[in-house]
Amino acid sequence: MRLSLSVTMMAAVGAAMVGSGNAFSTQPALARRGTVSLAAEAAMAESGVPAATSDPVKAHVEEDAQIPTNLPSDVGMDYVPLATMLATGQLAEADQFTRDALIVLAGSKDKGRDFVYFTEVQNIPSTDLATMERLWTKFSKGKFGYSVQKKKWRQSKGDFEQFCRKIGWSTTDGEVERKKRWFGASEFTYDVKKAPEGHLPLTSALRGTSLIKNLLNHPVWDNDDWMKEPQAKSES
Repeated sequence: MRLSLSVTMMAAVGAAMVGSGNAFSTQPALARRGTVSLAAEAAMAESGVPAATSDPVKAHVEEDAQIPTNLPSDVGMDYVPLATMLATGQLAEADQFTRDALIVLAGSKDKGRDFVYFTEVQNIPSTDLATMERLWTKFSKGKFGYSVQKKKWRQSKGDFEQFCRKIGWSTTDGEVERKKRWFGASEFTYDVKKAPEGHLPLTSALRGTSLIKNLLNHPVWDNDDWMKEPQAKSES
């Protein structure tokens, strides 16, 4: 099942503009057959990063774009909102959704934390990471996603500073190089045409680089199976 972009765009804009609320349930209910929910059922997990917003009007969106609804999850997470945000160019909202999803998937939310320990990355289901990755790569035409970042990481030979330069996470103030700021006015680029490859999704390194390293070394990236589109569910 697929949804026409022209039908869903306004619903996506409304859901995304809620800000830090209502991207997906923090206690996800298993999706009912044939039912698609674009609204939030509970508040998004706080990530410690102020949610930026995108201007979907400026997005270069094809009128006949289709939003997939067969989006597998081992925990019943609804990824249609993420697909809709990416399809409509709401990259800041999609980025926030992805971070919040990781907090839930890793089990951090259940422990009362709004961030993921690097040791919890192993708890994130491969099915869910693969679903989010297919959406990121699909709607960015292969420019964004963890798999793209993994290639940049390899090219940087594990040098975090070089990695940040490659994907545009660093900037300069005069002659001083620094990481782009998370807080206040966003210094990141939520534009698929202007951002460098691998720029999104963002991962905080405020607690060190172990989290991003473990995400890029998750078993789901050991082969290309994550790229396979899920088979359509047969009606019984």
